[in-house]
Amino acid sequence: QVQLVESGGDSVQAGGSLRLSCARSGDTTGATCMGWVRQAPGKERETVAIVFLGGDITSVADSVKGRFDISQDKAKNTVYLGMSGLEPEDAALYYCVGDKNYCPLTGTYDFDYWGQGTQVTVSP
Repeated sequence: QVQLVESGGDSVQAGGSLRLSCARSGDTTGATCMGWVRQAPGKERETVAIVFLGGDITSVADSVKGRFDISQDKAKNTVYLGMSGLEPEDAALYYCVGDKNYCPLTGTYDFDYWGQGTQVTVSP
């Protein structure tokens, strides 16, 4: 089993930056890929970034391209979501996710592992 714990959510003004962290524990080899999913009230869940842990291959959604990036520290079993140029539309509960096999960017995939979420608030 894999446990995911997020941190770093905060309240910022538009244009600001944040870095979210996701620490992985338990069966740290149990996930092939990890990512970040956000959920805002009244909006569809959106996967914003993914990383394949073995090869360091990353991908971000078009909606955040150029503003968000995903990275990992393999020694710390931690994945990061760097966010800059934050907009009020980015406000959401951000979940760290992981999967044994597959991390699609599109759709609302039911990942194997989920963290508890960390809140990002962006004021105009």
